[in-house]
Amino acid sequence: MSFFKKLKEKITKQTDSVTEKFKDGLAKTRDNFSGKVNDLVARYRKVDEDFFEELEEILIQADVGFDTVMKLVEELKMEVKRKNIQDPQEVQSVISEKLVEIYEAGGEGSAELNMQDDALTVILFVGVNGVGKTTTIGKLAHKFKNEGKKVLLAAGDTFRAGAIEQLEVWGERVGVDVIKQGAGSDPAAVMFDAVQAAKSRHADILICDTAGRLQNKVNLMKELEKVKRVIEREIPGAPHEVLLVLDATTGQNAMIQAKTFKEATDVSGIVLTKLDGTAKGGIVLAIRNELNIPVKFVGLGEKMDDLQEFNAEQYVYGLFADLVEEEA
Repeated sequence: MSFFKKLKEKITKQTDSVTEKFKDGLAKTRDNFSGKVNDLVARYRKVDEDFFEELEEILIQADVGFDTVMKLVEELKMEVKRKNIQDPQEVQSVISEKLVEIYEAGGEGSAELNMQDDALTVILFVGVNGVGKTTTIGKLAHKFKNEGKKVLLAAGDTFRAGAIEQLEVWGERVGVDVIKQGAGSDPAAVMFDAVQAAKSRHADILICDTAGRLQNKVNLMKELEKVKRVIEREIPGAPHEVLLVLDATTGQNAMIQAKTFKEATDVSGIVLTKLDGTAKGGIVLAIRNELNIPVKFVGLGEKMDDLQEFNAEQYVYGLFADLVEEEA
């Protein structure tokens, strides 16, 4: 049985609405990536060195990342040799299989959130301004509230004009309280208040916003360290997740941001926003393989429920949906 058929079987066992969201959300990347792979396969009679060179180019253009592309193509060559594949058509299924393998072998860390049973879970959000951090916090709060959790938000971005108000708007929209102080106040003091409020109100989850002024990199990173120290002092072992929000449309620039934040704080997972707005969705693989940080959520649209938990098989299905459906 080909990988496409196996993938179809696995996807069928998962929720149809999630499958559709990945399919729709990755439409731009699929048109760009799969379209070019289809064209490549149609033009070649045999799988040779020229074929692999062109495939390298396509993968790099999809922002899969140079190191990841080299690794992927090397593994493809070995697999083609091992299975004695002559027909380029057969390579498509092998590419999709290797994409899943490379993602899943890309380091430690689960795609699932580290939730505390019968105790307060603290999730700290970091990331530069403009990547969709506050919107992501709102959508995640909505998801948790729908699951019956008691959620509090902490307005720790006290420097950006309008950041506190923006979080309050999301709080009202979702129906959760926001713990805040005045603009320009100490973010660590906000976090202290938020932790005390979460404890006294018996909240299940505290989601903390932080500033994202990367131009003041040293100050920002010191501030994040201070915020983390305050949270950890009040709740040993917290924050339980440090989620870095990246804008998928910025491509390799997102990788640079990820490296900067990873140096300063223990990032436990990535939230990749606006994946539906880019034709370079290969950035998911580059992040996982080059930074060894799992992608935990992806933004696949504007709606409240378009923030989806990341699933490597759903992702690859989104990249190759037309071929999977055709073969299945």
